Amino acid sequence: MARFIFITGGVVSSLGKGLMAASLAALLQARGYRVRIRKFDPYLNVDPGTMSPYQHGEVYVTDDGAETDLDLGHYERFTGVAARQSDNVTSGRIYQGIIAKERRGDYLGATVQVVPHVTDAIKEFARTDIDDLDFVLCEIGGTVGDIESLPFIEAIRQLKNEEGRENAISVHVTLVPYIAAAGELKTKPTQHSVRELASLGVQPDILLCRCEKPLPETERAKIALFCNVRKEAVIPALDADSIYSVPVQYHGEGLDSEVLRAFGIHDAPAPDLSRWYDIMDRKQHPEGEVTIGVVGKYVSLPDAYKSLNEALVHGGMAHRVKVNIRWLDAEMFERDEDLAANLEPMHGILVPGGFGERGSEGKISSVRFARERNVPFFGICLGMQMACIEGARNTSGIADASSTEFGPTDEPVVGMITEWMSDEGLQKRGADTDLGGTMRLGAYEAKLSPNSHVASVYGANDISERHRHRYEVNNAYRESLEKGGLVFSGMSPDGMLPEIVERPDHPWFIGVQFHPELKSKPFDPHPLFAGFIEAAVKQSRLV
Repeated sequence: MARFIFITGGVVSSLGKGLMAASLAALLQARGYRVRIRKFDPYLNVDPGTMSPYQHGEVYVTDDGAETDLDLGHYERFTGVAARQSDNVTSGRIYQGIIAKERRGDYLGATVQVVPHVTDAIKEFARTDIDDLDFVLCEIGGTVGDIESLPFIEAIRQLKNEEGRENAISVHVTLVPYIAAAGELKTKPTQHSVRELASLGVQPDILLCRCEKPLPETERAKIALFCNVRKEAVIPALDADSIYSVPVQYHGEGLDSEVLRAFGIHDAPAPDLSRWYDIMDRKQHPEGEVTIGVVGKYVSLPDAYKSLNEALVHGGMAHRVKVNIRWLDAEMFERDEDLAANLEPMHGILVPGGFGERGSEGKISSVRFARERNVPFFGICLGMQMACIEGARNTSGIADASSTEFGPTDEPVVGMITEWMSDEGLQKRGADTDLGGTMRLGAYEAKLSPNSHVASVYGANDISERHRHRYEVNNAYRESLEKGGLVFSGMSPDGMLPEIVERPDHPWFIGVQFHPELKSKPFDPHPLFAGFIEAAVKQSRLV
């Protein structure tokens, strides 16, 4: 039977609940337990799919086509457990389901209320698909005291009672701020936060205290006394030099031992942390470094490219090199004079995904630079489309090549996909369809040309990767583009949709329609990122 661990946050947001959940799951996994992590988001959007990257960071896509919170990326990277649609729910989705039932008359005329109807829906979500698990970690988004998170707190209060003390515990992540003028850490915000949570009927079993200075024993005892927990259950969490050091750090502070003790488990095997020590060693002791220029649209907010950032780090770990990432605003490159000065120092150029016309000409210019100067190039989603438009304009003689995403064009080298094949059958879509959930989403298979560069990178001819896009490279232009040196080395199994392009006459030039960064893990770097960083290492030796 699965046991529940509920994770809440207090005092301020951005304390790292997601990272804590991922680290705790990794530690339990290292002891041989089967784990899964879920995220409850209190906002009213049905999913993050239509939210601005500036507000919410990247949208993480699962194999089964859910657009989810970026924390699910942490969960996958730390545990290797593939996230599912059922691992992320928002208030919006819960209310949408309840209102649809009410309109159908499923409630038989009863008054529909937050308690029991909303809380029951949250509990049902928490209990879905858990038969094969030992622990389910449920992270509640937001901060205790937020109005919108109240139904979730009430649901976990009920769940704790229903499951019983031995099957459900609560971990509260809080801040112990350092007041420089006083020269001391202050415990009062934590006390207030725990009091707020307890007033809602949830008494935390363990407190994870984020602090920038070591937590003295006196303060630890004080928190334990006033928050009604054991002193050993007050776990200090200082900033780590890397997110990949966090599991080992939390183990050293006794987090996983306290969690197991709270469940009454005293005979758990010791954790095998060799994987994490290896990752830390690769991260902390590189044998060289490379600089990668990422030419994107949302570079002012690194969270918009969270998985991409981590996948590049993983590629560096595969070769024991430090990856310095330069975030370059594509709009800067609308003028050619800025281009060479910014891109010449780079050992590799990556053009990531994005939506809309802004910055597209800058991305096209950076593709041209990489092609002409033989700098390793990696294009992802929109990046691949820009590589095809650049090739069409400059090597295939189609001067007006463009994308229908940017407005009407006589040469739609990139256009909207109107139909594609999925597991459910033929999917169709028009230009006026709702934005939410209407893209080609989730894992799709692709076939690679046997003798292609990309097949040698993967070491396979059949792959499955995750997609999130509305537009595709137009297959009607394939012949023209191939005459200009681009090779379509990966296609959908039906041969209709281009998935990968490459230039055989270039040291490393690959564009992919999917998002390989979503599948990269520190202990299993994605082959495309490992290959790209390897090419960048070679480039660094040439420069």
